[in-house]
Amino acid sequence: MSSSSTTCTSHPEPPALNLIPSLPDDVALNCLARIPRSQHPNLSLVSKSIRFLLSNPLFFNARSQLQCTQSVLYLTLRSHGSSLLWFTLHQNPRNSSSPNLLVPVPPIPSPAVGSAYAVIGPMIYVIGGSINDVPSSHVWVLDCRFNKWQRGPTMRVGREFAAAGVVDGKIYVMGGCVADTWARSTSWAEVLDPAIGRWDTVPSPVEIREKWMHASAVVDDKVYAMADRGGVAYDTQNRAWEGVGCELDMGWRGRACVVNGVLYCYDYLGHIKGFDMKQGLWKKLRGLDKVLPRFLCGATMANVGGNLLVVWESEGGGKEIKIWCAEIVVSKNEDGELFGKIGWSGKVLSVPKGSSIVHCSAVAL
Repeated sequence: MSSSSTTCTSHPEPPALNLIPSLPDDVALNCLARIPRSQHPNLSLVSKSIRFLLSNPLFFNARSQLQCTQSVLYLTLRSHGSSLLWFTLHQNPRNSSSPNLLVPVPPIPSPAVGSAYAVIGPMIYVIGGSINDVPSSHVWVLDCRFNKWQRGPTMRVGREFAAAGVVDGKIYVMGGCVADTWARSTSWAEVLDPAIGRWDTVPSPVEIREKWMHASAVVDDKVYAMADRGGVAYDTQNRAWEGVGCELDMGWRGRACVVNGVLYCYDYLGHIKGFDMKQGLWKKLRGLDKVLPRFLCGATMANVGGNLLVVWESEGGGKEIKIWCAEIVVSKNEDGELFGKIGWSGKVLSVPKGSSIVHCSAVAL
């Protein structure tokens, strides 16, 4: 009897939520987890128990296990100096009467300039950046399931304008620090395993220790980091550093993202172009000349559900600028040429003049 009582005390039964009358809660959860995220606001109005479920980790775990998660865009804007504004895209492309728009989320507790960004599951890691012109080693984590911030593991060194990438659930960060001491030199590159919660050094040769990184991406388990003078790649499987070819180095400037193994970025001539790592060539993304503006000021990109989502700024007149988004379905023909087709495009936000796009990330929720 005592053994049975101990077992009941150690493993209490979860409270019944009565999600759907006449259905067991586990069956109801299985059904509700399959409903598209765009319908969750309406779903929350059905009952208090369902509204409670939508903010419960159990619900997000079920969506992940059922492979029902959807990619959601998170966007960071800089406004009035060091102030950072955070938004998430409420996407409703099939209903013209309910347009796509950016919805505010709580801002980061300690905004910094030149932070690096990485995404693992529903978490956005904001890494380093300078605060009052001093590179920081702090890491902040946004849990996008609940739009709440928490402190992450502190890096070994402070960084600003570093490169970051995620491979096999681990975050690799490199550069953004002056390698003028033994500690900074040995920690020029670090790796974080969130399951352990500790940053470890990644050995790096002296000749690659550039300070500033202007872009980064992950392709085929390699973290590419583009410095002011040349770029490097770290092969995470073989733990080896490689140089970056001239073709990629000369054509890649600024923000980029990877879709189906092709690295896309926006060039100074007003073109979206893609670099095929296997062919080693830059190619213009065709089919967009008549459907997008000639120049996309502040263009930032993210892979959202296998599509290329581009965010840019435009003059709004008066004291405002407009933030625009376009979702592009990208494909490659038999000759290797890249083509894009607009899924939807439109204005999603108006912000005070002087604001600028900092970064955008896609998160699975």
